[in-house]
Amino acid sequence: MNDITALVGATQDTLARIARDFSPAVFASSLAAEDMVITDLILKAGLPIGIFSLETGRLHPETLAVLDDVKATYGYEIALFRPQAEAVDAYVAANGLNAFYDSVEMRRECCRIRKVEPLGRALAGNKAWVTGQRRAQSTTRAELAVQEDDPAHGMIKFNPLADWSEEDVWNYIRANGVPYNALHDQGYPSIGCAPCTRSVQPGEDIRAGRWWWENPDSKECGLHMVDGKLIRIKSVAA
Repeated sequence: MNDITALVGATQDTLARIARDFSPAVFASSLAAEDMVITDLILKAGLPIGIFSLETGRLHPETLAVLDDVKATYGYEIALFRPQAEAVDAYVAANGLNAFYDSVEMRRECCRIRKVEPLGRALAGNKAWVTGQRRAQSTTRAELAVQEDDPAHGMIKFNPLADWSEEDVWNYIRANGVPYNALHDQGYPSIGCAPCTRSVQPGEDIRAGRWWWENPDSKECGLHMVDGKLIRIKSVAA
């Protein structure tokens, strides 16, 4: 078990360094448990790191409810970036509303339209961005660094919770009264779009409910990929 006090301190230091040395910076929140930890740390410290979320048009009502919880708890309104309506309409007209079940290619194209393209707009003009990714989440994140180069967006990417375990995340949430997505209490450790997320059974991998019909090695939406490959390039050490 990790020392949660040391982890929190290290994460606070990382976020403070981002605000000091990489401004302007933004935090991309999926509104999941990890992201609520970072949201809490940013807002309680009053750090000048903007927070946004990608409203794909296919999110669970419980996920959208977190936006109101953040506003009620912290007095902060998370910025929303949505896909281009024309691109969504063209995809649906050509392939059907749920074509992402048909193949990895169709699923990644849906993710590109609903998540990757809006992310590009959200990151534009910033020097760095922050994510809630953790190494323990999946095999595709096993080599995750706290600080990485992001050549796709021409900036530095930070994963302040890279060292945190699932237990660490929940210990922090409970100890600090952090609001979180109600789906986490219904067997959803990892939450994405509603049609692409299911609950998991005891003993299953925490990412098993994401794109459950695919091979574990393909389970990334493209937000952390370059030319179809997951990129892990460590930046200059802190």
